[in-house]
Amino acid sequence: MPESVKWQEFMQLVLEYAGESDQLQTFFDRLLPEARAVLACEAMAVVQASPPDWLITATAGVSSSQVPISLAADALDRESLARLDQWSALLLSKRYVLLIRSNHSEGTLKRIQAAISESFKVVDDQQRRTRRIRRLEKILSITHTWGQADCMEALLQKMAEAATELLAADRASIFLWDKANKTLVGRPALGVEDTDLRIPDDAGIVGQVVQSREPRRVGRGLDEDQISRAVDKETGYHTDSLLCVPLISPKGKCLGAFEVLNQRDGRFSDEDEQGLLELATHAAVALENTKQLEDLLQKHQQLIEKAAKGIHLIGESPAIEAVRSTTRRIADTDLAILILGENGTGKEVVAQSIHYLSSRRDQPIIAVNCAALSETLLESELFGHEKGAFTDAHQSRAGKFELASGGTLFLDEIGDMSLSGQAKLLRVLEDKTVVRVGGSTPIHTEVRILAATNQDLASMVREKRFREDLFFRLNVVSLELPPLRERGNDIILLAEYFFKQFCQNMGRQTPRLSAAAKKQLLNHAWPGNVRELRNLTERLAYLSSGDCIETEDLSFINAGSDLASKQLDMNSTLTDATREFQQQYIRQMIESTSGNMSQAAKRLGLHRSNLYRKIRQLETGDTDLDENIED
Repeated sequence: MPESVKWQEFMQLVLEYAGESDQLQTFFDRLLPEARAVLACEAMAVVQASPPDWLITATAGVSSSQVPISLAADALDRESLARLDQWSALLLSKRYVLLIRSNHSEGTLKRIQAAISESFKVVDDQQRRTRRIRRLEKILSITHTWGQADCMEALLQKMAEAATELLAADRASIFLWDKANKTLVGRPALGVEDTDLRIPDDAGIVGQVVQSREPRRVGRGLDEDQISRAVDKETGYHTDSLLCVPLISPKGKCLGAFEVLNQRDGRFSDEDEQGLLELATHAAVALENTKQLEDLLQKHQQLIEKAAKGIHLIGESPAIEAVRSTTRRIADTDLAILILGENGTGKEVVAQSIHYLSSRRDQPIIAVNCAALSETLLESELFGHEKGAFTDAHQSRAGKFELASGGTLFLDEIGDMSLSGQAKLLRVLEDKTVVRVGGSTPIHTEVRILAATNQDLASMVREKRFREDLFFRLNVVSLELPPLRERGNDIILLAEYFFKQFCQNMGRQTPRLSAAAKKQLLNHAWPGNVRELRNLTERLAYLSSGDCIETEDLSFINAGSDLASKQLDMNSTLTDATREFQQQYIRQMIESTSGNMSQAAKRLGLHRSNLYRKIRQLETGDTDLDENIED
């Protein structure tokens, strides 16, 4: 390998960014520019196959127009490394290809491919899991509104609208099976005014789905010839891609099919198919008996229980016990709660725990990332808009306050909301009514507000960057989540919990952590907190092969990096600097064990009596240190 390739530094980058990322876009945006420099490459790019198109995910050192897409396609066809001039194409998965412009040998390129593809899998799995949670919460919100439909037609219309929103599709339709007449009736019919769309029950993709009871996906390079152009001709609509699933009642009866057309971002994926199947399960229940909703409510409750079971506050440290105790006491109240803590400490998990422990658990919990709301989108997203309110308002849309009515609204990253946005939010919190953009009718909303931030809102109030009245409105009760580095043995409990969870999903035996590995985990600073630990354990669950995790499996963890980064007084003698470092190290170790001297001594490799002797020898005179000591 050329001297210009700093392999250890490259591996550190890959593992660090994989541990801190739960989105592939974020992972590649951060990794490529730095990896390009470390690997001494002219250019790097990641492209995604979305037949018949290619999407450029990220680039470094090259414009999108100069990325050799044809080489990526060649590598995907050959299922192996492909090279052209100075460009090389490396497969990361069946859909993602890494393109590198360099003079590296094939051996070096394969090592790069192996390193990035392993971390790619970890981030991709985390991204899929996050999207699934969001989809389950979305389905909860959607099915909640179905109970408000007072007739079959209104219910069908709501179902079609829900499917297009959930799957980012252009259109949707429910086909009911008139088995006696061997006909499928599309309602609401796409593009057909004042009538139903009727087709034979064995015609086209919908007919195949009803007969076979199996989902089908076609279009955008996949069985396009099977799309019925006769229906397109009748409706005047061009079908580009299609996803269709059967509507099966709880008793196993096929009621028809649920179809969505033209995914806006490409072709329909496996996740889209699973999402429509889940939605169709609820739709079939509602359609079978619109007057009696017991079955629908039962399915709804099962979905709630499934979502609630995924929420756990793991840990036995005093700080987490305090959070757990406070959460139980305040969950079933209507108090506004402000959740504080660094990124990755589990603020959203606490918010979900509060919701599912409350009497509002049967109603939706809607999360809003305030940092992602621009000034122009704020009112529309939170309060909704009417059709024609602005250029892209093609139909009326409920805002987050309406969708969360009766349930919980979780305002994440509240510290990033603009001052004008804060004023609008405060008005709604005080009046409990919203007015959609472009509308004039006040809409009453009754929601429980949970807010979270990693910023010091009190300081922001003093600096006039956050409204004082809104701060007091949100901060009726505050919960502060400790960073993982201060939670002592919770690190091990969390690691073992995540290992068990991931290994059960994989069908493998859960590896145990060696004593040395535990010590290394306890000594790591965990800048990414619980999220970083979860990603680490997932990676090890997939990539480790033995029944025990050893220190070499954790070799990339730079234990004690926080201490190493602290600046010592450069005017001190070596003796004074050494003493100061030891004081800092011992103090941090005692703090990390919540003052448990026996545990601190064990992690330092000392007997308890020797630790006390060492403290006296250092003659710190540090009363703060003494206060952290438990006899």
